[in-house]
Amino acid sequence: MPRKASIERKTKETQIVIALSLDGAGQTDIDTGIPFMDHMLELMGVHGLFDIQISAQGDTDIDDHHTVEDIGICLGKAIKKALGAKEGIRRYGHAFVPMDEALARVVLDLSNRPYLAYRVLPKENMTGNFNVELVKEFFRALVNEAGMTLHIELISGDDPHHAAESIFKAFGKALDDATRLENRRQGAIPSTKGIL
Repeated sequence: MPRKASIERKTKETQIVIALSLDGAGQTDIDTGIPFMDHMLELMGVHGLFDIQISAQGDTDIDDHHTVEDIGICLGKAIKKALGAKEGIRRYGHAFVPMDEALARVVLDLSNRPYLAYRVLPKENMTGNFNVELVKEFFRALVNEAGMTLHIELISGDDPHHAAESIFKAFGKALDDATRLENRRQGAIPSTKGIL
């Protein structure tokens, strides 16, 4: 069965459409109205080998917060929907990814227990016109909707663009690791409870 999902969400602040295939080849088509987020989400899809389409419109004339957060909400819903009952998945994933001086570690559990541990302190908050503090809001929204425990740590890094890039690449790779099907499980749910 293809592990795909489509999500549409419309509020007074944003309109978002996402199509996600977990078993893709890293094909992306992303237009969020926020060029920095387009770049980060493309990196996530390419390095996680997900096929992902995102179209978003939001009140970016005010700021980027609502759009970034709502993309996280929709992507979290898409991940959860595409995984279904999570039969046969590895469940856990991790990745270390460098980007020049930056090094990020991402570890996650598709446990249906939403929790974000975000240990990232870049020396600068802005890269171009984008406030990198919104990256935390994106992942907070994503984990709440996906039912994911997610630990993100910036081990080193001075440049906020490099830091964010290493985080999104590492997240893509860790999610790919966790969502892969483990043949030895023979379709079983990866939990002693029998449910996730």
